[in-house]
Amino acid sequence: MNIPLAERIRPKNLQEYISQTHLVGENGSLTQQIARGVIPSLILWGPPGTGKTTLAQIMAQESNRPFYELSAINSGVKDIREVLDKAKNSGGMFTTKNPILFIDEIHRFSKSQQDSLLAAVEKGWITLIGATTENPSFEVIPALLSRCQVYILNAFTKEDLEAILHRAIATDEILKTKHIDLQETEALLRLSGGDGRKLLNVFELIINASETDNIVITNEKVMQLVQKNTVLYDKTGEQHYDIVSAFIKSIRGSDPNGAVYWLARMIEGGEDVKFIARRMLILASEDIGNANPTALIMANNTFQAVTTIGYPESRIILSQCAIYLATSAKSNASYMAIGKAQQVVKQTGDLPVPLHLRNAPTKLMKELGYGEEYKYAHDYPNNFANQEFLPEDISETKFFEPGENAREKELRQFLKNRWKDKYNY
Repeated sequence: MNIPLAERIRPKNLQEYISQTHLVGENGSLTQQIARGVIPSLILWGPPGTGKTTLAQIMAQESNRPFYELSAINSGVKDIREVLDKAKNSGGMFTTKNPILFIDEIHRFSKSQQDSLLAAVEKGWITLIGATTENPSFEVIPALLSRCQVYILNAFTKEDLEAILHRAIATDEILKTKHIDLQETEALLRLSGGDGRKLLNVFELIINASETDNIVITNEKVMQLVQKNTVLYDKTGEQHYDIVSAFIKSIRGSDPNGAVYWLARMIEGGEDVKFIARRMLILASEDIGNANPTALIMANNTFQAVTTIGYPESRIILSQCAIYLATSAKSNASYMAIGKAQQVVKQTGDLPVPLHLRNAPTKLMKELGYGEEYKYAHDYPNNFANQEFLPEDISETKFFEPGENAREKELRQFLKNRWKDKYNY
């Protein structure tokens, strides 16, 4: 049988579906909607191999709706229109039975492709279910996103992955003919990277490589076989996240050589150019910040450029940015400051805004003293007036601690001159 194990044991209903109980468990946010057959257009956002396609198919089956599927990798506007024409002719005017159009990797659709879906979603010809591994806020056009609910699928836990393995052994017609002893699962789980599909692919490879029907699974055996089958490593598995981690840590550690090497690994592996650029954009603020404010501008321009240009030329732009960030002064002061501030907010709740900082657009507010003692900074020498800007309960709490780089040493001196009697800079 040539059908892969992952496809052979794909869940057919919610009872067989593993994990994502926050969505489809007894009190899940989708459970009642599926039971009633009233399913909104939605985006399923989660890591690879966490059951997005399966969930879409189950929703269609349990609500008794026609199901159309497109992959954003190889579908164009023409393909979309053909499906929409079929949907309109299959009773789509009835909103509780309109067909479901499932689009895998919807983040890969261009703006024009996503635009072509708007009318069908708006008029109820279809219920759109999109699957994405990328943040839909960045990858789905606002007009389409506003018409969809976003549901997040969590990465599989160790228990989830082990449950998938045991279900495969117990239910697959081929595996039931063998005696499989799962003595150790750590290597299988590690290689899966939390991807259920990849877990089953690796498991099936181990089973098929055995010359006997009595199969003992150990970590050593798994690693020996996998090392001979490097095709198992792809950009959606554990190695993907390890390489991204190495790339970011090389830049953070100011090593342009390491940064360029790991960048090359991602490029050669076919990594999405926007994924790489987005990670550098985050790093420019998190790890460099005000030590070199130009880094954020550089990273943002890189993101815009590679989005327009694509491969292969984007490799040069990515390399330039990675080297610039790696050789820049570093500071995580902004990252630490907002973290501290958020923690205080969680601890202290909604503290009242001091009266002198409140806006006073009405007569009543003025009579209550709103804004009365506010000092307009530009009316004072050096454009500075010593006054309180925090709620009374957390007065003199210091969140921002400048780093020891040249730029932030200047900021420290500036703040010391302004707030020498208050914040101890």
